[in-house]
Order: sequence, then C-alpha cells, then structure tokens
Amino acid sequence: MTLKLDINPIKAWMPNIDNPLLISGPCSLETEEQTMETARLLAKDKRVFVFRGGVWKPRTRPGSFEGVGSIGLKWLQQVKEETGLPVGTEVANAQHTEEALKAGLDVLWIGARSTASPFVVQEIADVVKGTDTVVMIKNPVNPDVQLWMGAVERIHQAGVKNIVGIHRGFTPFRETKYRNYPNWKTFIELKRLLPNLPVICDPSHIAGTREYLFEISQKAFDMGMEGLMIESHRDPSCALSDAGQQLTPADLGKMLDKLVIRYENASNPEFDNQLDVLRNRIDAIDAELLETLASRVQIVKQIGEYKRDNNVTALQINRWTQLMENRVKLGQSMDINETFVKILFQLIHEDSVRMQTEIMDQE
Repeated sequence: MTLKLDINPIKAWMPNIDNPLLISGPCSLETEEQTMETARLLAKDKRVFVFRGGVWKPRTRPGSFEGVGSIGLKWLQQVKEETGLPVGTEVANAQHTEEALKAGLDVLWIGARSTASPFVVQEIADVVKGTDTVVMIKNPVNPDVQLWMGAVERIHQAGVKNIVGIHRGFTPFRETKYRNYPNWKTFIELKRLLPNLPVICDPSHIAGTREYLFEISQKAFDMGMEGLMIESHRDPSCALSDAGQQLTPADLGKMLDKLVIRYENASNPEFDNQLDVLRNRIDAIDAELLETLASRVQIVKQIGEYKRDNNVTALQINRWTQLMENRVKLGQSMDINETFVKILFQLIHEDSVRMQTEIMDQE
C-alpha cells in the first residue's frame, strides 16, 4: 500500500541546489591533512553540495581500519568552516548520533548493516527526535523493502522530515561483477510504496571498483534518482579503506562531465502527447497479455484435474526443462532478453504447479 509521509523534498533543506544532489568525500577520514586537502579540491567543483567522511567505520571483521573516531568530527567542522560545504558522516548508534549532532553536522546517514536492525534505527531515531537534521537511510544488506521502509517510518515518527533514501546495493547471492548487486527493482518498489521519498544512489558501494562507477551513476539518473553519493580521496592508492572504489576529485569531475541528467518531465508538450499515445498502446497490449494468461490458467486447471484423476504428479521435470528451453529459444528469435524470459516462465510455471497441487488436494 502506498504511504504518503510528510517528507521534505531535497530543495527544502538545500534551496540553492541547481543540479542533482552530489555528496562526495573519502570513505574514511584518515588525517586532518587528507581531510582538508580532499575537501578543498572537491569544493572547487560547484556540482558537489555536501562533503562526506567516515569517522566510525563498522567493518565486517576486526583488525582493519575502523576509523579515527570522534576527532574526525572536528575535521568535518573545519571543512564546513573553510569551504562552506555542509558536512555529514555515518552513525551506527545513539552515541555516534549524539556526538555528530553536538558537532553541528548537517547530514547523518544510517548504514546498510544498521538499517537491518530496527533496534539500532529506533535508538538513532530517539536521539534525532524533533531536530531538523537531514537523515539518510541506506538500504539494508538484503533486498527487504519492508525493512528499508520501516527504517524511514521510524525516523519520520521521530518528527524528522528531512529524510533521503540511499540505494547502495545488496549482498550478492550469486557471482556478479559488482561488489553489491544493484537489484533496481527494490528501489522501484520503495518508490512505489513511498512516492515522495527522495532517493539517491551510492555507486561506490554498488561497484566496488572505479571502472563501473560511470555506468551505475548513469543508470541511477536513467531510473530517476535524485543524486549520488560517491567516494573521493586525494590519493585513492593510499586510502585505508575501500581504495579500489574511490576517485580523485579530478577524476570525479571528469566522470560528472560525461553523465546525462534525466528529468521526470519534459518541457516539450509534443513529447507528452506522443508519450500518452505510446502508453495507451502499452495499456492495450497489457490487457491482451492478461486475457491470454487467463486462458492459460484455465488450461492449467484442466491439466491439474486430468493429472489428479490419473494419479500423476503436478511437477514433471522433463516437461519443465523442455518448456524452458523452447521458450528461451523462441524469445531469442524475437529479440527478447534471455534472463527476462527465464524469470517470466519460472514465475508462470511455479504458479501453474501451485494451482495443480491445490486441485489435487481438493479430493
């Protein structure tokens, strides 16, 4: 069910923004010098609106660099004072949140591991209650849209209206070229459920390596996301965390130059007219698809009754294997994506087996 929460658009708390929101800075603040030099370089690019820097770094296993701690908050204060950029960091518990608010940070974000714990989110919500701070919420490590949505609701119930979702990808369940699987459909579902929630993309954590940052960033704009959070370091080769996915400020600027920004609406009235024509055609085709599927359902039920009366199992793996091979070949001949065909017929077949077993259980 769609939920209309009273959430501010980005422009409400950043009125001077004239481009998609870009948040950039090091994965981790390492030294005062590294922080300030990176910030000065990023501040020269007027497309960068917020400076980010990890202060507390929750690592999967102990022993790796876990951040400089509270001293980093002072460096962020210096960045804000010198460059004028709003500053932000990740918070993972109530103490982090209290210290960040006391330091006057503008943006706090909740990481993927923290979003996965309603207890942690509630702890943070209790601290930010009634403030006008900006709270950004990364998706949980698994593609659980209800968990992501629940975190947004907890922060909103604390009286916070400046909320942004961050799509950073999900722990992959199979081999993928990315560090975290994008699973764009989870973002689409979140926007369907929370249509007025601004959502930005974190290409750095999806990609895991610099070579994929552009394609993911462009995909984010193509999907209608409202900004990016990209890690940038003065010298990524020396970074103490996530070195492979960070860009120098100069390389970040070059990548931004190549990106095409998309908008939800066009100023050309002819575009809207033509779009309506094409969408009406889609609606008609979808109606035909559903009618065809309804006819297929009736045949599946007849097959279920026939199998029941002859004591034959609902699932017949040889038939299923042959069906999938034939449908994939047919789809390829029509220039339809193989993965799409496999997913589509997997769903259709699963529901066919479900219907047949229900018919058999009616005896």
